[in-house]
Amino acid sequence: MSDSPIAVFDSGLGGLSVVRHLRQLLPREEIVYFGDTARVPYGTKSQPTVVQFALETAGFLLQFDPKLIVAACNTASALALDELMQAMPVPVIGVVEPGARAAVRLAGGAPLAVLGTEATIASGSYLRAIRAVEPAQPVISKACPLFVPLVEEGRHSGDPLVRMTVETYLGGLRSQGVRVVVLGCTHYPLLREAIAELLGPDVQIVDSGRETSLVVQQHLAARAAL
Repeated sequence: MSDSPIAVFDSGLGGLSVVRHLRQLLPREEIVYFGDTARVPYGTKSQPTVVQFALETAGFLLQFDPKLIVAACNTASALALDELMQAMPVPVIGVVEPGARAAVRLAGGAPLAVLGTEATIASGSYLRAIRAVEPAQPVISKACPLFVPLVEEGRHSGDPLVRMTVETYLGGLRSQGVRVVVLGCTHYPLLREAIAELLGPDVQIVDSGRETSLVVQQHLAARAAL
C-alpha cells in the first residue's frame, strides 16, 4: 500500500466528521485535511463558484502527493464532482452516492428525507442518486441553510438556538411518515443529537460521511489486492 496520504477537503469544519470515520476505519493511513473556512459556506454559492473553489482546493492538496482525494463537502460533490474527476490525476470520491445507497437500503420503500444546503438540494444530486438505485423511492428534500453557520460558530445540539432551528426545519417531517433521514452535509452530524431527538427513535439517520469512509476503505482494499 502506498505511503501517500488520503486528502480530504470541505468548505469548513464539517469534513472533520469524515476524517473521524476514516481514522476509525483506517488507523494506519495518513490524512491531510483542508477546510476552506475563509470561503464557507459553499451551499449558498453558484455552481461556477463552487466548481472554482473545489478545483482550487483539490489542486492545492496535490502538493502532498495524495493517493486519493475525498470531496467531503456535499455541495462540492453535488456540483463539482465531474470536473474534479476529470481534472485530478488521482481518484476523487464524493459523498453523495454512498449516502444515497445506504438510505435506500434502510428505507425499504418507506419515505426518506434528504437534508442539505440550498445548493445541494437545488442540484437534485441526491434525488438522482437515490432514483438510480430505486426509481420508485419516495423522497423529501429539505434545505437547512442555517445548520452550517451554527456549526461553524461552535454551537452544539443542546444550544436553544440549535433546537429551535431544527424544529423549524424538520418539525413537519414527523407527520410525513419518514423513516430514514440522510445528513447530506458533513456539518450536520455535529447536530445529530438534536436532529435525532426531534425525529424520534423510529427514524434512522444516515451519515453520508460514514458511508463515504466505507467506500474509501473498499477502494483501498481493492487497490491493495491488485
